[in-house]
Amino acid sequence: MEDQVVKVKSGKKEFVGIVKSDKMNKTIVVAVETTALHPLYKKYVKRIKKVKAHDETNEAKVGDRVRVMECRPISKEKCWKLTAIVERAK
Repeated sequence: MEDQVVKVKSGKKEFVGIVKSDKMNKTIVVAVETTALHPLYKKYVKRIKKVKAHDETNEAKVGDRVRVMECRPISKEKCWKLTAIVERAK
């Protein structure tokens, strides 16, 4: 999976990840995968971070590849919002 971290003009971060859960109302859990160079072994290691994103219309389903953007805090753990569904799950 290709990591796409983009900073838009407003300075907000954007991630592309895969939806892992859609069981909450208007909330999805997105797993964002990044690669980082290990400081000692000089090997690239995958890092996965799960973020909760706001999905106003409940349109994203498990397995979809989505784009999420940083926003103001909506709840205690939710400060991302769904901007686009890049690819639907098969």
